[in-house]
Amino acid sequence: MPRIAAVPAPPLPPPPAAAPATGRRPPADPQKYRVEVRPSAIDGQGAFAGEAIPARRKIGEIRGESISVRTARQRAKGLQRIMIVEVSDRRAIDASASTDPLRYTNHSCRPNAVLRIRQGRVEIYAMRDVAPGEELTVDYGESHHEGRLTCRCGAMGCVGRL
Repeated sequence: MPRIAAVPAPPLPPPPAAAPATGRRPPADPQKYRVEVRPSAIDGQGAFAGEAIPARRKIGEIRGESISVRTARQRAKGLQRIMIVEVSDRRAIDASASTDPLRYTNHSCRPNAVLRIRQGRVEIYAMRDVAPGEELTVDYGESHHEGRLTCRCGAMGCVGRL
């Protein structure tokens, strides 16, 4: 299972500028459904469904800087919150500077979404129907906290540690 955790995030940057005169189009928006970032009862900021999301649908992706796992682990040392996902034994995605709202997806022991790694991309899919305004959550699985961080998801049956 990929390693993931959250970091306090800087304010969202403005949307990207129009395509340069080179004729290249800007990258496609990886978000398939509207996702809003706002304060979370779980931790810091959270990603919330901006519209109804049907079960088993791709919600979107988390993009970021592709770095080595070694660099990712160095960056994560000593931090309580990070936005890094290991996508293989050798590569990780650091979403700390990303504008993708799904990077604020918090952990829950009873998540409504699942994180999938496909061809080096970090994708999030709804596990069940998600109502507008509901916080999007995934089970982080193994994380750099190694069971030392108290889980605050509040879910029935919470395991208590990350």
